[in-house]
Amino acid sequence: MVRNPPPGSDVTDNDDTMFERALIAVRRRLPVVHYLVDCLVWIVALPLTTFSRYDFTIDELEVDATTRSWAVAIVGQGVFGLATGLYTRRWRYGSFDEVAALASTVLLTGILLSIVNFGWFMDGAPRSVPALTAAVALAGTVAVRSIWRLYRQKQTRLELQDAEPLLVIGAGEGAEQIVKALLGDPSSRYQPVALLDDDPNRSRLSISGVRVRGPISEMREVAARYGARDVLLAVPSATSDLVRDVDAIANNAGLRLFTVPSVHEMFGELGVGDIRPVSEADLLGRRPADIDADAVSSYVTGRRVLVTGAGGSIGSELCRQLARFEPSALIKLDRDESGLHAVQLSIHGRALLDGDDLILADIRDRDRVFEVFDELRPDVVFHAAALKHLPLLEAAPQEGWKTNVVGTQNLLEAAERVGVTHFVNVSTDKAANPTSVLGYTKLLTERLTAHKGLTAQGTYVSVRFGNVLGSRGSVLPAFREQAKQGGPITVTHPDITRYFMLVEEASLLVINAGAIGRDGEVLVLDMGEPVKIADVAERFAGQHHPPLDIVFTGLRPGEKLHEDLVALDEAGERPFHPLITHVQAPDLAFEQVHQLGALSAAALTAALRDAVGSSATAIA
Repeated sequence: MVRNPPPGSDVTDNDDTMFERALIAVRRRLPVVHYLVDCLVWIVALPLTTFSRYDFTIDELEVDATTRSWAVAIVGQGVFGLATGLYTRRWRYGSFDEVAALASTVLLTGILLSIVNFGWFMDGAPRSVPALTAAVALAGTVAVRSIWRLYRQKQTRLELQDAEPLLVIGAGEGAEQIVKALLGDPSSRYQPVALLDDDPNRSRLSISGVRVRGPISEMREVAARYGARDVLLAVPSATSDLVRDVDAIANNAGLRLFTVPSVHEMFGELGVGDIRPVSEADLLGRRPADIDADAVSSYVTGRRVLVTGAGGSIGSELCRQLARFEPSALIKLDRDESGLHAVQLSIHGRALLDGDDLILADIRDRDRVFEVFDELRPDVVFHAAALKHLPLLEAAPQEGWKTNVVGTQNLLEAAERVGVTHFVNVSTDKAANPTSVLGYTKLLTERLTAHKGLTAQGTYVSVRFGNVLGSRGSVLPAFREQAKQGGPITVTHPDITRYFMLVEEASLLVINAGAIGRDGEVLVLDMGEPVKIADVAERFAGQHHPPLDIVFTGLRPGEKLHEDLVALDEAGERPFHPLITHVQAPDLAFEQVHQLGALSAAALTAALRDAVGSSATAIA
């Protein structure tokens, strides 16, 4: 029964509500709607192909045979459509996978129709009609889906009219995915308007209606033509050189640069949410770290693993990566209680500081180190604890001696005492051709570790690499803090360069080094190309409004202009991993240098330099 609306009621609102409810009901039954549309195509296709078979003579159409053929086609389309997943919401309507299922369904239905016809069950039905009908039905059902997709694209683009225009760098698979994702999202903040690519073979390419409008060098002109203020680097495999070049062009044109994740960061297809601003990691280099998971598992899984310096940048990331390999115990040792709190929170999601896996200890305390090792008896040790700030150690070399040298020797002796199977000493590129207290002391730790590898059971190796991107005390956090305070940005020398590595990659390669290292070796991680610090500073300064000044303060005592990874007197090879160079380190017994601890600060620096040999004084 239909009732008239009461006086004062909003009839329009009721109509809208009924319409919305009807839409919801249709959406819930979309597979049924799709099936009915496909059946309608078959109903049109059958008489159409029959007419064409008889030169469109209507008298030749057998109504009974055609009706029976309709029934077979409708039943076959439904049964085979369910079997192939066509009507079970397995794929997006009109997608390639859905069209493939559609083709299978129509083909099977056409075969069924042919079998019934050839079996003489349908007198009067031309035997060539089933094959023709299947072809027409396939074309028709695909056409319906194509029209629907074109309609949806048009509607989405109308909804994107207020979105910000975006230039897309690249016209490969990454660009294709991101362009389609942006155009398919009505709520997207950006609308791609043009592609830029240096490949001449792509100069006429179009992706979903978005065309290549020139090479990357014409970014400013193309952006002005379309009123774009933002640029997206849609090349997931982009090298750091390409990122820096594109970033420079974008900065000169006053455009904001965004990027998408690298290939190894992606899980599934690219989406709108994957777009992010270009980071220092993009500019300074990014590279997946492939490791031998089986080899790592063989010496970590089910073993008791101890990490020194667990609260630091490298130590904490080592703990997070090692936890994935399920050691029987992961013992985190540090003298920094706040660092232990942070690493426990990052791994376990809680930080009550109440577990046996957290050890508050100073590696300079020999008795405490032996107490910990005797009680916990680790199988594997990763030694990341160290003093690493070059200027401070130049001013207080005794502190570098106590922590870096004596602390490492304490750990080596304790490891030998309890029968550690693998000992990995984390070193630094400053140990190659050293010119500072930091470099001298870390080179000594490499040689002490090599000596222990000759005298103790188990494998004792060192791993050498450069600056860790974003670690505490490194250049990037310093620049951020200076920018936050309004500048200036300070750099020691306009030509100074440094090697950088992401903390995740460095930690994974350190863990892998423990699996492939041989006694007495120093394993040197490939750091890529050195980065000019002034270039990084200029980017930081240019991003600030107003731009910040850059002040060059001069090289500090013991500081190199350029770092080395392999010393002049070292010969390396890469027998196992393409990113890890093996160098045999000279061994050194602690008894040969233990007397240095009694020297004054002024005498200690010179004595350390003499202890590591004349080749260490060379500057690259």
